[in-house]
Amino acid sequence: MNLELSVSALRSGQALQISGSKSETNRLLLLQALYPQLLLENTSDSDDSEVMRKAIAGHDAVVDIHHAGTAMRFLTAYFAIQDQREVVLTGSSRMKERPIKILVDALRSLGADINYLEAEGFPPLKIKGKNLTNNKVSLAADVSSQYISALLLIAPRLEKGLNLTLEGRITSVPYINMTLGLLREIGVDATFDHNVIAIKPGPQHIAARTLTVESDWSSASYFYSIVALSAIGTKITLSSYRESSLQGDRALADIYQSLGVRTIFEDNRIVLHKQTSNVKLQTLDLNQTPDIAQTIAVTAFGLGIGCHLTGLHTLKIKETDRLVALQTELSKLGANVRVTDDGLTLAASSSITPYVKIATYSDHRMAMAFAPLALKVPLLIGDAEVVSKSYPNFWNDLQSIGFEILPDAKG
Repeated sequence: MNLELSVSALRSGQALQISGSKSETNRLLLLQALYPQLLLENTSDSDDSEVMRKAIAGHDAVVDIHHAGTAMRFLTAYFAIQDQREVVLTGSSRMKERPIKILVDALRSLGADINYLEAEGFPPLKIKGKNLTNNKVSLAADVSSQYISALLLIAPRLEKGLNLTLEGRITSVPYINMTLGLLREIGVDATFDHNVIAIKPGPQHIAARTLTVESDWSSASYFYSIVALSAIGTKITLSSYRESSLQGDRALADIYQSLGVRTIFEDNRIVLHKQTSNVKLQTLDLNQTPDIAQTIAVTAFGLGIGCHLTGLHTLKIKETDRLVALQTELSKLGANVRVTDDGLTLAASSSITPYVKIATYSDHRMAMAFAPLALKVPLLIGDAEVVSKSYPNFWNDLQSIGFEILPDAKG
């Protein structure tokens, strides 16, 4: 499905309820599987979370997680400790190109029985669940934090807990802290001192409790972009968000301040308010928040300013190579973009080519990050249904604030 997007008048003052954080939901779904007394509210309605639910609840011999990278990492660890269960964990053709050797090696060092069925170091995996008795492991810290979180989430169920040493510069610390925060919230003893994370064996049972998942800050990023590209005075209200959020992408509130958007926290909501057009060049290290890089780059282009974004080496192993994809699609719109293995540099520009068709590369964030540019010029989004991976209601929410969205007549 291809869509044509345009905006004649944005409806300022609209309020939207954003689905629960995919990152929090997927962590809590795994913890709920380990501790069934845990009840969850406001969970994500994303494809990725639905894949997690189905995989955990089912008893299939083959589990296909399609494009869900988080599910692949978390479920690899989860199935490794499911004693007496044997599973083949597979995914899409792109998933079979995404490395998982670092996590598999770590789990094997703990005693896991995992084998590759095709290319060495990549899914699909054959996992024979067993009781893991080792508790010490070292891991390169400059890779996807999902490898680290996968180990942390199963740690309470390991016989001796887990002592994890991180080697090198640590990537995406907020996501690691999110995992540790959720573990502590259910009563697990977890410490993070310098480069060592220690988790004691968790309780066998916890008291019944309900946890409410905070709405997704990554999903909020697209509305930050919309407000930044709108007229002074524009406001959009989003629910439900906490000022003391566990999510690393809460950094949006600070980053977009310099792009003219003020964030007002009130009553479990955030109000995004465009206050000035006096915006400045962005030089940002997004090592801790790589998922918002695409949104920021497109916002800067829409505002006609340059930006230099670094700390993005993990984007090369996402649903697509996001750095190359950004360069390709922004260039089609008239941007001057240079990418390296670690970052992106965008030159300031004064015009945007209209009616460009944005390829999305089976990547939800490509579709959603480029959509706000419809405030500046009409544009086309290819394979628009890809947003269901993290935000199924995205196009409906855009329509509710004034975006005109039509099927692309040219297909």
